[in-house]
Amino acid sequence: MLDTRSTYQETLDWLYQQLPMYQRDGAKAYKADLKKTWALVHYLDHPHEQIKTIHVAGTNGKGSTSHMLASILQEAGYRVGLYTSPHLKDFRERIRINGQKIPKEVVVDFVRAHQSFFSAQHLSFFEMTVGLAFRYFADQKVDIAVIEVGMGGRLDSTNVISPELSVITNIGLDHMAFLGTTLSAIAQEKAGIIKPGVGVVVGEVVPETRQVFDQTAQLNNAPLIYSEAHYRAPYPMDLKGAYQKANQQTVRTAIAQLIHKNWVVHEDHIKLGLLHVVANTKLLGRWQQLAESPKIICDTAHNVHGLTQTMRQIKAQHYKSLHMVIGFVNDKDIKQALALMPFDATYYFCAPNLPRGLAAAELAKIAGQMGLVGKVYPSVANALNSAKALASQQDFIYVGGSTFVVAEVL
Repeated sequence: MLDTRSTYQETLDWLYQQLPMYQRDGAKAYKADLKKTWALVHYLDHPHEQIKTIHVAGTNGKGSTSHMLASILQEAGYRVGLYTSPHLKDFRERIRINGQKIPKEVVVDFVRAHQSFFSAQHLSFFEMTVGLAFRYFADQKVDIAVIEVGMGGRLDSTNVISPELSVITNIGLDHMAFLGTTLSAIAQEKAGIIKPGVGVVVGEVVPETRQVFDQTAQLNNAPLIYSEAHYRAPYPMDLKGAYQKANQQTVRTAIAQLIHKNWVVHEDHIKLGLLHVVANTKLLGRWQQLAESPKIICDTAHNVHGLTQTMRQIKAQHYKSLHMVIGFVNDKDIKQALALMPFDATYYFCAPNLPRGLAAAELAKIAGQMGLVGKVYPSVANALNSAKALASQQDFIYVGGSTFVVAEVL
């Protein structure tokens, strides 16, 4: 048990050692109901009812969308909580207020105070983290908190809130072992965040997902707004991925709904918020440039839907030669992901440093069968260093395939 002498690192170690965390262990961390989350928020005195929230789900873009929303609301003068996952470098990235990470001592005190309950209830890493975020935001009296879904929506631990607004960015094929193997099945899970009478903004849609959203919103008497029906000429952004334009449309549609609900946000707040996402919220890993000459870009796209956009962006770059430092986790559709990768590149195959990281040799074998040529490296750092050593100043180096690969180069 933790005691008054326990350090922040000891507290994190204890959290990580509890029932499996999905990011590390995959399927065995998944829970098929919210009973324990409801028990947790009841035990914590219902902090989720003491704060106003925006709930953000979607296959891709929900992190960027959450950060954009938070940035705009900060520019409007609000005290804004932001809960996202996973973290890249520091656990405390998950829980911020106006861009500032939750203090280490708050994490330590919270876990130590409630450790007996957590252990007795066999709570997961994610459940405990959600409880920490809700309690911290309530104690700090935020004006509003942007809450990003971890996975899916219907059965996600965040889905105990009654938000001001729900946002669903898009639907793609990811986490199919849990959410379903068709777009409509996955949309059904994401649509689980739609609450009775609460407006929902939906970003990109296709016919099979639109039907799900229409039906679910109607059943819940929830106003449904498709961002594509409210096109706005894009404002400049500090997030440089071309795919962020779609996220911006969703965000601005969401802000319009908040204004309709009497939140005070002016057009200048929107413009400044979109220009200062990184400064305001400290977002990392979205088409992030690490170096110039050669240009090195990392991006957290990790499924077919996201990688399609990222590969399109790479094709639009100007370079002499292309170097691809890639690694994946073992529960992704590797062949479909590799099918998107360019043939005219040198590949540096590596594995993210976690139990479900796909072995670099296995990745290289599959890639080789698909005509992608490269070598195996013992670590992400080794792969990137090799790419930098071989690249000329006019070349382009991409690092990605997994959030956890990107985390190792930041």
